[in-house]
Amino acid sequence: MKAVIIHAAKDLRVEQRSAAEPGTGQVGITIGAGGICGSDLHYYNHGGFGAVRVRHPMVLGHEVAGTVTAIGPDVKNLAVGDKVAVSPSLPCNQCEYCLAGQQNHCLDMRYYGSAMRNPHVDGAFQQQLVAEARQCHKLAEGISLVEGAFAEPFAVTLHAIRRAGSLLGKRVLITGCGPIGALCVIAARAHGASEIIITDVLDAPLTFAPKVGADRTINVADAPESLAALASGKGSVDVMFEASGNAAAFTSALSVLRPRSILVQLGMGEDVPLPLSVLVGKEIDIRGSFRFHEEFALAVDLINRRRVDVMPLLSDTLPIEDAVAAFELASDRSRSMKVQLAL
Repeated sequence: MKAVIIHAAKDLRVEQRSAAEPGTGQVGITIGAGGICGSDLHYYNHGGFGAVRVRHPMVLGHEVAGTVTAIGPDVKNLAVGDKVAVSPSLPCNQCEYCLAGQQNHCLDMRYYGSAMRNPHVDGAFQQQLVAEARQCHKLAEGISLVEGAFAEPFAVTLHAIRRAGSLLGKRVLITGCGPIGALCVIAARAHGASEIIITDVLDAPLTFAPKVGADRTINVADAPESLAALASGKGSVDVMFEASGNAAAFTSALSVLRPRSILVQLGMGEDVPLPLSVLVGKEIDIRGSFRFHEEFALAVDLINRRRVDVMPLLSDTLPIEDAVAAFELASDRSRSMKVQLAL
């Protein structure tokens, strides 16, 4: 089978690997669609992020969906031919955090396409994947593998909504209109936000936001006064989701938050000096949001029931043979939103 393997920064190769057979509690899956994530791009463009570096060749990819082609012993809830979205998260379910229901903080987590461990954990950009049955969530009749591959990033935003609490009737600001920011629009709309405003420094990604439910878009590079207008009084925003990981986005947007508002930090990035006087004076809550666990099942359910539509965010699909071109395209925010590989 073919697999997409990172060797070093800008050294991405499509190589042949042997396919494995499913063991007890496992299934074999022919992967049909895989979305390129920001972390995949960090490995491709920089060889890693922070202290996490690629030390040996690793299969990339963790946003995937496919069709079950083989069933291992003791698998009861899946059958050959089932279409499934595959959760890339494999918590140990034995450490103190797993036992407390916080599996996203597992001390022995195995996550597809991650160089945090050594040896690394191979990802799912491979034509044949063996996965634990518990990772697989059935897609409904009529739901495409392309839609199923959106379940992982959508689950990230659903966890962020959970961290924020109720959005019913709230004015929401989202900073950063990449795939996660745009999916935050969908998640916030599904959870009852009355107004959703999203910002970016480029016009191109902002064109996707109204298609998925954003009420207003602001290019803060061209029209910073539009954001500043939200700061009247003591601010007018109830909940902010910071999805860019940019220090300037974090600090500049604090002025628009009203007293006792909530800021949920999704984006990973540089350290930010905290304006303590603003945080104290307005009693602002800052909450981090990291990955997901049970939200993956909710993401699949919402997609299955067509309560949400993720398809407007798909900008391009390229074959696995053109993986390098796909990664270059996904790296260019002026030309793409979500790029998927057809494996």
